[in-house]
Amino acid sequence: MSTDGNGQFDTVIIGGGMVGMSFAVALARAGLSVAVVDKAKMQAQLEPSFDGRVSAISFGSKCILDGIGVWKAIAPEAQPILDIRVSDGQMPFFLHYDHHDIGDSPLGYIVENRHIRHSLQGALAESPTLVAFDGAALASFERDESGVTVRLDGGQVLRCKLLVAADGKFSSVRQQAGIGSVDWKYEQTAIVCTIGHELAHHGLAQERFLPAGPFAVLPLTQNRSSLVWVEPQDRASVYLELDEAEFVQEIEERVGGYLGKIHTLGARFSYPLSLMHAKHYTGYRLALIGDAAHAIHPIAGQGVNLGFRDVAVLSQLVIERFRLGLDIGAPDVLAGYQRWRRFDNVAMLAVTDGLNRLFGFKLLPVQLARGLGLWAVGKMPPLKRFFMRHAMGLAGDLPDIIKENR
Repeated sequence: MSTDGNGQFDTVIIGGGMVGMSFAVALARAGLSVAVVDKAKMQAQLEPSFDGRVSAISFGSKCILDGIGVWKAIAPEAQPILDIRVSDGQMPFFLHYDHHDIGDSPLGYIVENRHIRHSLQGALAESPTLVAFDGAALASFERDESGVTVRLDGGQVLRCKLLVAADGKFSSVRQQAGIGSVDWKYEQTAIVCTIGHELAHHGLAQERFLPAGPFAVLPLTQNRSSLVWVEPQDRASVYLELDEAEFVQEIEERVGGYLGKIHTLGARFSYPLSLMHAKHYTGYRLALIGDAAHAIHPIAGQGVNLGFRDVAVLSQLVIERFRLGLDIGAPDVLAGYQRWRRFDNVAMLAVTDGLNRLFGFKLLPVQLARGLGLWAVGKMPPLKRFFMRHAMGLAGDLPDIIKENR
């Protein structure tokens, strides 16, 4: 990888997070020349203190990461999800997903983000057609009939056929391109931390819908789990300031006793929650992927999976065009990407937003109806398997990389 110089590339990617790096690796493996520009130092992103988050990697996303050659390095740090239990507060009803109900494969995996980044950075470093501009930021870009001129804040000038924005929900590329978005804040904050526990989790992931917001216990390797604990913004700050004993007590009240004694590991992190959906995923010689195109509530743990599916679809369309010796930034390529991905993303956005609102109602009749709904899904195997396949990322019009690596 390089951090200086100018150059001509097939694609320039703004944003070196998990989605941006995955797209870079997918293209580089097919022989395209790629530049990745990221304002955060890549080495810093590997530290446990960088953000503390984990990702629920669906089985479909595992297939994508396997197809681009990085899953083998991730696998030792990936905890298989063997069961999922969804419950509504103190109601006696719940929904249970058992991976045996749909086959022998895990429902997905929980992986610390830093381990995914480490494997992707390793793949980037080994690619002869990939250049990383580490710690650099986009200054401006201009598009013309033959390509895109990209100017960085350090003075470097890059030229490419296709500019890809993977720079998050506050994407500077999207803003400079004049692509509008639908945005709103949830007035909620996600508290994220890692706990160690006395008893084994046996690959069980739990999500409890509490009056204040969802509370998820996500199994990690060894006797560890990650918590994603959603609270109203004003209350979240109170919990974050508790001393260790009080903080653990609050966790134990929400987790219950199935993990035995609990203690925290490392720092506490917090993230304000909001929704963002770009009005268009593409522009002239421009495509948005991941959170630059759509940012959803973490209630179902599907945000990064949508981004990986963006990667799978756009890389398939671009690589097909590249192998034919044709223009990878042509309007029909980008129109095909938007057409393929938009329905899936909008549907997941609507589902997660709707669930967050539905489970926010505290009236007893509504709670009872929700609980009965969870119970009913569990008693209808065809419907239950349908929801399981969606959660695993194996439903709908699948890109080739998922089909080939299932």
